[in-house]
Amino acid sequence: MADTSSLLTQIAFDIETTGFEITDEVTTIGFMLPLGARIFCQTAGREDVDNIDVEAAVRSESSKHTVVSLHTTETDLIRAVDAFCRDRLRDEDVVLVAYNGESWSGGFDLPFLRTRLSRIGEPWPFVNVAYTDLLPIVEKQFNTTDADAEQNTLAHAYRALVDGDDSEIDPFVDSDEAVRAFEEGNFTDLCLHNLADICRTAAIGTVAESYCSRSDFTLKSLSPTRGDRL
Repeated sequence: MADTSSLLTQIAFDIETTGFEITDEVTTIGFMLPLGARIFCQTAGREDVDNIDVEAAVRSESSKHTVVSLHTTETDLIRAVDAFCRDRLRDEDVVLVAYNGESWSGGFDLPFLRTRLSRIGEPWPFVNVAYTDLLPIVEKQFNTTDADAEQNTLAHAYRALVDGDDSEIDPFVDSDEAVRAFEEGNFTDLCLHNLADICRTAAIGTVAESYCSRSDFTLKSLSPTRGDRL
């Protein structure tokens, strides 16, 4: 894909799940847009959760304008994300960015989504959307060495390169806590964790754009080979 990274607006992206197995589900998908965050969260059938209350609680913890929508099932969440992508991402001058989101051996988000969508029979939402992964840029173009920290995790890279306050809204020390929050119905903390991740990803993307050349960004199209939708 042609290198047009300097012409595209970065949209940070991150997901949360119930685990790593093929039967595990997507619980949360978040996007950081220029004017704020959009977070989709499923409630696993719980209907006694108030969307307005969760959104208000998330907004009270962050200065970022954030829209949260709750969905009863994973399928409902995926369909809402698909509609969002059609409206806000597809055929637009944007590039979807994730941190370690591509390769299954080391990454996570996109491989997990592909498997889940194929298993539940939902179409791929990222048609005519460009994508780049920030982890290879951080590994190759920046020094993030710290003897006391696990190297190049999202949180560590953010501390090393940005050192801002986005991590302060994350209620979890370990991302594994997101699974427990979902199981316990703590959707506010789950959304706050996702918000922290997309904020940190967006901030690292801004640093990369500010200090790295266009050739350092490897862009690809996320459009599937088959143009017809399932």
